[in-house]
Amino acid sequence: MKHYGFHRPLPAAPTFLLIARILHDKGIFEYARAAAIVQRKYKNIRFLLVGPQDVNPMALTQAELEKCIAIGGLEYLGELKDVRPAILESSVYVLPSYGEGTPRSVLEAMAMGRAVITTDAPGCRETVISGKNGFLVPVGDHASLANIMEEFIVNTNLAEDMGRESYEYAKEKFDVNIVNKQIFKFLGLSEISSTHRPSLIKVIP
Repeated sequence: MKHYGFHRPLPAAPTFLLIARILHDKGIFEYARAAAIVQRKYKNIRFLLVGPQDVNPMALTQAELEKCIAIGGLEYLGELKDVRPAILESSVYVLPSYGEGTPRSVLEAMAMGRAVITTDAPGCRETVISGKNGFLVPVGDHASLANIMEEFIVNTNLAEDMGRESYEYAKEKFDVNIVNKQIFKFLGLSEISSTHRPSLIKVIP
């Protein structure tokens, strides 16, 4: 079971992070295009990308990935077994996905006190109270994504304030113990021991 907690300080330079399999429907191109817009206006902004390349039909080819990296000035870190160091290196987590279940990467970022930008799409929208712990943007709209990124650059306190809200929201809604209780209640079962509970995310102070 992974353990997360509220981590500070945020990096000195605004740093955005996307963790996903390198698929078209994860919004990789939108992330790169938004990054390109932002980098034309601001210097010293970092855009990190973490995730494995894939054989899925929706996967980016090596040439497409390299194009995204070049367009957005992305720092591609490849696949990481432990994503926590990358989250620590970021100030805002971004997932421009076309749709998800409940995106684990968003929950991990929230559990480490990161503000979130994601899409108003099934699964994604459930992780963000827009204007509180992050923002929702339309699917496929890289211009809107760039505008929200700029909000975090211009308002230097926003990432920290929303990151704190993310952490509290993760504790309130997504902590493994709370989720398990809801599942057991729905199924009409008594709780089982913690050693047999499904492994989600345990949020700790």
